[in-house]
Amino acid sequence: MRVPAAALAVVLAATSASAVPVHSTSASGSRTRPTPPVLRARDGRLEIRAVRATTPVVIDGVLDDPVWRTAPVASHFVESEPDEGRPARERTDVQVAFDARNLYIAAYCHDTDPAGMVLNDVKRDFTPGDQDDFEVILDTFADRRNGFAFITNEGGAKSDEQFSNEGRDINTSWDAVWHVRTRRVADGWTVEIAIPFHSLRFNRARHEVWGVNFGRRIRRLNELDFWAPIPRAYDLTRVSLAGDLVGLTTADPGRDLKITPYVLGSSVRTVGGTAFDGTANAGFDLKYGVTPALTLDATVRPDFAQVEADEQQVNLTQFSQFFPEKRPFFLENAGLFYVGDAGVNNRITAPTPDEDLMLFFSRRIGLSSTGAPIPILGGARLTGWTHGVGIGLMTAQTGRSGRTPGNNYTVLRVRRDLFRNSDVGAIFMMRQASGSSQDFNRVYGVDANLRFFGNLDWSSYAIRSAAPGQTRGQYAWRTSITRDTDFDDIQTGVMAIGDHFRDDLGYYRRTSDRKFFLNAGIRPRLASLQRHGILEMHPHVTWSYYTDLSGRMVARSLRTGYTFFFNNGGYTEVAFTPQFQALATPFTIHPGSPAIPAGRYGWDEYQALLNSDPSRALSFNVTVTTGGLWSGTQRTVSAGLTLRASYHFMASLSLQRTAAHLHLPETQFVTDLWTLSTNYSFTRNMFLGSLIQYFQDLGQMNMNIRFNFIHHPLSNLYLVYNEERVTTPEVLTPGRGLILKFTQLMSF
Repeated sequence: MRVPAAALAVVLAATSASAVPVHSTSASGSRTRPTPPVLRARDGRLEIRAVRATTPVVIDGVLDDPVWRTAPVASHFVESEPDEGRPARERTDVQVAFDARNLYIAAYCHDTDPAGMVLNDVKRDFTPGDQDDFEVILDTFADRRNGFAFITNEGGAKSDEQFSNEGRDINTSWDAVWHVRTRRVADGWTVEIAIPFHSLRFNRARHEVWGVNFGRRIRRLNELDFWAPIPRAYDLTRVSLAGDLVGLTTADPGRDLKITPYVLGSSVRTVGGTAFDGTANAGFDLKYGVTPALTLDATVRPDFAQVEADEQQVNLTQFSQFFPEKRPFFLENAGLFYVGDAGVNNRITAPTPDEDLMLFFSRRIGLSSTGAPIPILGGARLTGWTHGVGIGLMTAQTGRSGRTPGNNYTVLRVRRDLFRNSDVGAIFMMRQASGSSQDFNRVYGVDANLRFFGNLDWSSYAIRSAAPGQTRGQYAWRTSITRDTDFDDIQTGVMAIGDHFRDDLGYYRRTSDRKFFLNAGIRPRLASLQRHGILEMHPHVTWSYYTDLSGRMVARSLRTGYTFFFNNGGYTEVAFTPQFQALATPFTIHPGSPAIPAGRYGWDEYQALLNSDPSRALSFNVTVTTGGLWSGTQRTVSAGLTLRASYHFMASLSLQRTAAHLHLPETQFVTDLWTLSTNYSFTRNMFLGSLIQYFQDLGQMNMNIRFNFIHHPLSNLYLVYNEERVTTPEVLTPGRGLILKFTQLMSF
C-alpha cells in the first residue's frame, strides 16, 4: 500500500521545521550530534539502516558503546495525538544495530521537563497508555500486515504484543525473550533494547528489508508521536504506513528449539469439603522453528493454574457472560485463526470481535460452560506463513471429566494475502468425541477481507456446520463495510445464523436470526474547546436490530451517545438506548427471584459516565445507568477508585450496585458487587497481585492471590492462593487452595 500523500506532507513539514541543526548531549555526555537528515527508500517510505556491531553491546541504558557513535539516527518524530501532523514537541533519536545473535535498538528520549515524566508501573505487560513509553514495532516479513511490538517505559518495564492484519487481532499475552535497560539523564531518558533473533520469525534472505516504526508517548502532554507518521484514527499496528529497516544481511533466527518443563503441587479443599486433596503434576511445552516462518508448538499435560482469575460482573441479560482467553498455549498466533472484522476505533477500548458470533473461541477447549477446568492431555499447533499463505493448524485432546467424555478439537485455517492489504481464507473446525463416531460437530467456510481506497474495508464470510441428525439450517454468514478516519467512522453490515447452526468451538448468543448493525460517528476537534480542556467530541450511534428468519423483530439495541474527550486523557459520555428483547424461555435474573416469563419486553435506558485522567496518582470512574429493565425499572451505579502510590504499588476498588424493581413477576432486589484489585512490583521480575470479589447480598466471596517470580527469561515460579467463601444458613466450609508451580525455559 502506498503511503498517503498527506502522510508524506506531514514528514516534509516536520523536516522543514527541524531544518536548523539542533545539538544534544548523548547519554554518556561525551559528544553532541546535530539533527540527522531524513532518509527514504525508493518507494518513498522512511528508511533506517542497521549497522553491524563489531564489539559487544552492553545493555545498560548508557549509550556509550562504539556502535552508537556510527549508527545512523532516525529522528523527526511527528505527532499523531493531540495535533496530528505537528512536529513532536520533544526530540527522539533512534539507532539500530545487530550482531550474530541480537537486534539492538537505542533511543534517546529528550525531555525539556524531565520532572514531569510519568512512571506508573514496572510490572510485566504494563499498560502503555498510562505513562511515558517508547515503542518499537517490527514487521519481520515486510508484508505490511503482521508483526511484533516491544514497549518499555522509563522504569525499564517490558510489554510485548503480537498482532495480525494491522491490529484486527492483538495478542497482548504473547511473551518473548528480550532485554531492556533504561536510564534517566539530565534532559530525558535513554533506552537500550536487545531482541534475540530466535525470538522472532523471518526469512533468512540476504539484503533483508523489514517493516519498522517507532513510537513515543509523552503522558503529561497526552502526546503520541511516531517516526513514520500515522493518522490518529490508527495506532502503531498500522504497519502499512511503517518505514523500512535495511541492512540486516546476516540475521539468522537459528534452530529455535525451546522446551519448558513444569512441575506443580497443589492442596485444595472444595466449598463444604472436610479435607484437603493434595496432587502433583508435571508436563512440558515445546516450541520449534520448523522453518524461518513456521513454528510448531506442542504441549503435554498443560496446566494453567497460574492464569489470572476471571473478573465477574453483574449479568442482567439472558445470555451467558463472555470471558476472554488468557491461557498462553491458545494465545500465540491466535490471530491466524480469527475470521471476521473488528469494530471501529472508539478511542476507549480496543476494537473487539462481534460477540454475537465468534467462530473460533478457544475457551471451549478444556473449560466447561461454568469455567471449570477439563483436563487437556496434550495438544499441538503449527502456525506461520509460507509463500504468502498464512497457516494455522491446531489440535488438542481432552480427557474424561465426570460424565463428559474426552474430545478431540481440531482447527485448520489458511489465509492467502492479496494485493497490498487484502486477503481471502478458509477455515475448518471439528469436535469429535472419543469412542463415538456419532458425537461430532464440524464447521467450515470461507472469508475475504478487502481494503479499497479511502480507508474503506469490506469483510465477509460464509460458514456451514454439520452435526448428527441435522440436514438444513446449518449456516452462518456476515458481511460488513468499515471506514475509519480522523473525522468520521462507520461500520455497517448484516449477519445471519440458521436455525440449526451449531459451533462447538465458537461463542454465539442465539441462532435462527438476522442482525443488522450500524456503528457510526464523527470526531470534530475545535480549537475553542481545546482551550477549555476538551480535545475532541464524538457524537455516535451503535445500533443493532435483530429479526428472526421470517423478518419478525426479536431484539434491538439503539444506543445513541455523545462523548467528550479531555486534553488530559479523561472522557465523559451521555447515552440513550431504547432496548427490546423477545424472550423465548423464562430466565432467572437474580438468585432467589422468580423467573421472568417468556414474552416481548421493551424499555429505555439512560446512561452517563465519567473517567478521570488515568495517569494520575489518584483516578476514578463512575457510570450511572437508569430507566427501564425488562418489565420494570433499574438504577445501576458503577464506581471505581484507583490509587497509584508509586510505580511499585497499585490498588483499585470498585462497586457495582444494581437496584431493580420488576413488575412481571413482582419482585425487587439489590445487588452489590465489590471488587478489589492490587499489584505490588518488588522488581521488574517479581510481582504480587490479588483479585478479591464479594457479592454482598449473596454472601459470596472469591479471592485469588498470585505471586510471580521470573527467575530467568520466560521461566517462572508461581505461588497461587484461592479462596471461595459462601455464607448460607448452613455456613459451608470455605473452599481453599494453594498451588506452587515452577517452569524453566531451556533453549537449544
